[in-house]
Amino acid sequence: MWDHRYAQPFYVHHRQLMGLCDELERVADSLPHTVNQQTCIQLANALGPNLIAAQELEEKEIFPALLSLAPCGKELGDTIRQLCYDHQMDRCYAEEVQEMLYFYGVGMLSVSPETAGFMLRGFFESLRRHLAFE
Repeated sequence: MWDHRYAQPFYVHHRQLMGLCDELERVADSLPHTVNQQTCIQLANALGPNLIAAQELEEKEIFPALLSLAPCGKELGDTIRQLCYDHQMDRCYAEEVQEMLYFYGVGMLSVSPETAGFMLRGFFESLRRHLAFE
């Protein structure tokens, strides 16, 4: 049987990540002229810890609980493996986004505004799709 103690933290993490996606979208929309440097630094600092906390809850608690349900078909195992792979990809991409946001925040434009917007949109759109699937 599903352990409901995971539901609350799961939804809290999802709401936090969706909020970060909204903030990232606002930054992307503000490029190139009205980027708030403080917001960029705050997002750079918040993105990694929030993403990792959500993923660790899923990988250490929720996914094993789901896999323990009987009967557990091959499809569920395949889906969870894909979600774990997506987590790895999101973490790698988040590191690049964090670095770019930090540099924008301190006034060192490490990439062009077009590239920054592309990076931000690629990341938050992918993360939103992942969250919607979960």
